[in-house]
Amino acid sequence: MSAVTDGYEMVIGLEIHCQLKTRTKLFSAASANFGDAPNANTDAVCLGLPGALPVCNKHAIELATRAALGLECTVHPVSVFARKHYFYPDLPKGYQISQFDRPLATGGRVVVGANADGSARVIGITRVHVEEDAGKSVHDRFAGVSAIDLNRAGTPLIEIVSEPDLRSSADAGAYVRAVKQIIEYTDVSDANMEEGSLRVDVNISARPRGSTTFGTRTEIKNLNSISGVERSIEIEFARQCGVLAAGGEVEQRTMLWDGVRNEVRPARSKEGSPDYRYFPEPDLPPLVLEPAFIEAHRAALPELPAAKRARFASQYGLSAADIEQLTVTTTLADRFEAVSKASGDAKRAANWILGVVLASVNARGLDITSHPVSVERLAALIGLEVQGAVSNTAAKQIFAILEQEDAEPSLIAEREGLLQVSDDSALERWIDEVMAEMPAEAARFLAGEKKLQGVLVGAVMKKSKGSADPKKVNQLLGQRVAPG
Repeated sequence: MSAVTDGYEMVIGLEIHCQLKTRTKLFSAASANFGDAPNANTDAVCLGLPGALPVCNKHAIELATRAALGLECTVHPVSVFARKHYFYPDLPKGYQISQFDRPLATGGRVVVGANADGSARVIGITRVHVEEDAGKSVHDRFAGVSAIDLNRAGTPLIEIVSEPDLRSSADAGAYVRAVKQIIEYTDVSDANMEEGSLRVDVNISARPRGSTTFGTRTEIKNLNSISGVERSIEIEFARQCGVLAAGGEVEQRTMLWDGVRNEVRPARSKEGSPDYRYFPEPDLPPLVLEPAFIEAHRAALPELPAAKRARFASQYGLSAADIEQLTVTTTLADRFEAVSKASGDAKRAANWILGVVLASVNARGLDITSHPVSVERLAALIGLEVQGAVSNTAAKQIFAILEQEDAEPSLIAEREGLLQVSDDSALERWIDEVMAEMPAEAARFLAGEKKLQGVLVGAVMKKSKGSADPKKVNQLLGQRVAPG
């Protein structure tokens, strides 16, 4: 923060637009598939042709309900679709079907970490409502003209509107990560920000520190990365603070983020509710959900991230950092639990999953469920390490072989000469060879420079191709140094 911003506090609320995982659009049978040829996925309804009537997609409402419940919202038995009027080339009807004064759900919350005193950091959710997406204007495809792709028009979305509870760019980033994770856990969307299935609008204002009234806000539209959210907040906050410090007034505007130039620039004056001329959608009846429908979806919710983290802490005794990484996705958490159960060693299972396995998965560009080393093989390998049959170094060599062939780890260890050697005579022979090859280090070690013991152990492990028992090697080396 600069001297200009020190006297001000930022106030942030976020609107997260999330595309629901449906085959078809919200009010028509047109495909909602991503990546098809421009304007291939359109029909009379999403093009707004005369006489075309919307019919609500039941699966979209099921997914929206599940998401709202996962965000701890109250889902209302009756909600109402409305027409939201605005005029852009990518909105064929001249209005968007959304929800206004009677949304699907209200009053949720997300926990994003802890306050300075250790208490939960809770961000309120004002509402979750269902709406259709607009199309996309393409400005860089053809020189001098803009093109319109209406494949996205009519795609089902939920909009998740937070309370203005966020006070820093880090808070905002943590909140988006938390919401994204809940969306992924409930399996209502792939939440892929690069493909636009999760986008963020930032509402931000600055006020003097200690003030309880809100300043004039601006809205930064359509951010598609968490780093973009955080960086744009910092830049826009600094701009607003500069305006206020110079005695000016912040104008309520819609802003655009340019990640290449690292700047926020004005797009248009900010519309309010009267500008959109909302009124109930005359072609759709109120959306009525039976209490049994809502409760069935509540009962079917999976274990959510916060509950999973708490269970991992009590059941497995892992560190908070390990738990945070293991619960990033359900597939990663499930793979850890399967390996932990099969091996009987949760700590080693966590170390292997977060270390060697994830490194291999990322290098290969795979989902962890597609990795060639199965749960059973990895658990058996961990078992060999626990028993002392192989060292960790040898176990990693066996893992690399398991990536190429499906075989029992014990058979690979035997075939490759990787079974751990604990025989004193064999270990002494390797130690003698290392000390002969490294006379300067050996002399300094024998003279009492104990930090060189690790160097010599490493050399023995290398000479034995990872098969030497490192504990025994340490013991035998220690015996060679005179006491005192």
